[in-house]
Amino acid sequence: MFTKVHHVAIICGDYEKSKKFYVDTLGLKVIEETYREERNSYKLDLAVGDHTRIELFSFPNAPERPSYPEAKGLRHIAFEVLDLDKAVNHLTERGVSSIEDVRVDELTMKRFTFFNDPDGLPIELYEK
Repeated sequence: MFTKVHHVAIICGDYEKSKKFYVDTLGLKVIEETYREERNSYKLDLAVGDHTRIELFSFPNAPERPSYPEAKGLRHIAFEVLDLDKAVNHLTERGVSSIEDVRVDELTMKRFTFFNDPDGLPIELYEK
């Protein structure tokens, strides 16, 4: 019945700051940007590879997301990368300071790490 994940929706606190992070820091490609005046809200569609999208929304006065301690619900978003060290260096060069130490998944023996977006959303990099 399901064929793929189409998109992940993220609500940000500071639209311009988050747009810069996802486009300039992470390098995601802008598909379309829409301002919805009736909601005083932006919607930015971003391409993740050839098959998945991130929908970045801004809403005035959105409540904070509880992350620590971890709350029920969607935990994080994960991006697959070919070279974890290269991806970490890319983020570091662009000022991302929240990168955790690289660990090894004990079930798959694949390397991974986490960092946060401007609103503290946990993002995982998982080496192919």
